[in-house]
Amino acid sequence: MKKIFTSLYLKILLLFLLPLMAQAQHAGNSNVLDASMVSQYYFNQYLANPAMAGIDTGLNVHVSYRKQWVEMKDGPVTRVLTADYQVEKKMGVGLTVYNDMAGIINRTRVGVSYAYHVPLNEQKNEQLHLGMSLVMDNKYIQRSKVIGQQDDPSIDAFNRRDNYFEADFGMAYTNNRFTLQAALPNLVSTFRNNDDDGRNLAVGYVAASYKFGTNSEQISSWEPKIALRGVRGYKSIVDVGVNVQLAKNFANLFAMYHSSNSVTAGIGFHFKNTVEVQASYTSQTAGIKTNVDGNFGLSMKIRLFK
Repeated sequence: MKKIFTSLYLKILLLFLLPLMAQAQHAGNSNVLDASMVSQYYFNQYLANPAMAGIDTGLNVHVSYRKQWVEMKDGPVTRVLTADYQVEKKMGVGLTVYNDMAGIINRTRVGVSYAYHVPLNEQKNEQLHLGMSLVMDNKYIQRSKVIGQQDDPSIDAFNRRDNYFEADFGMAYTNNRFTLQAALPNLVSTFRNNDDDGRNLAVGYVAASYKFGTNSEQISSWEPKIALRGVRGYKSIVDVGVNVQLAKNFANLFAMYHSSNSVTAGIGFHFKNTVEVQASYTSQTAGIKTNVDGNFGLSMKIRLFK
């Protein structure tokens, strides 16, 4: 049954990606904005690192929603769907569909991932993980949201632009408690290093965390984490936080401080190790805090075929 499902899953991924690849004519220059989802830190690490695809058994489906600048009309809204599946103990595959709407711009990013998991020490559950994602990126102007001449020819010119290919690479070391990982997103645009690729491009991600167990019935474990996000044209962003599992892993609380002078806090609930939900709130960065404030996020995970 598992082999049949795996074969079907891979065929669906291939059929889904081929028509998108046929439309894309250029590599790089995707001009990806670095607006990291909160769920990438603890809830869905595959979002930030393709090496995490299939790290858990079965099929893991994640859905995330984020509303930025809640007081502003047509503020950025992000929707993300990911699915990753452990084909076998050493191999995982994944799919990411990312949609971001900000004002008149609608951006969609679709990627498929392959990850290889190398066991190092079975007794300590030590593993090395390597992963790669191939991505198609598309942006277009939503004509209905244009305030002005909606028949302006520049709108059609923008929407006729080519789609772009990108590639993301990631690696990680894990054992029962410790995780060290690094990812290089947007490899094509990063190594081309053209001025046309723009600033604010995510160019690197490094993170380390350690899970401490406890003997308390109220607190199951707590996991501090530090991450570094590289952004072209700006100072790197440092994220420091902790996730606390409560009531035999039924619930969790987490908080993070970002060196961009913003803070994230959230809560999550786990139902029979099958369905998990998480809600979060991030204060706005210091630079525009006087004008807008508050990003709200909601995520859900479903685990199947465990």
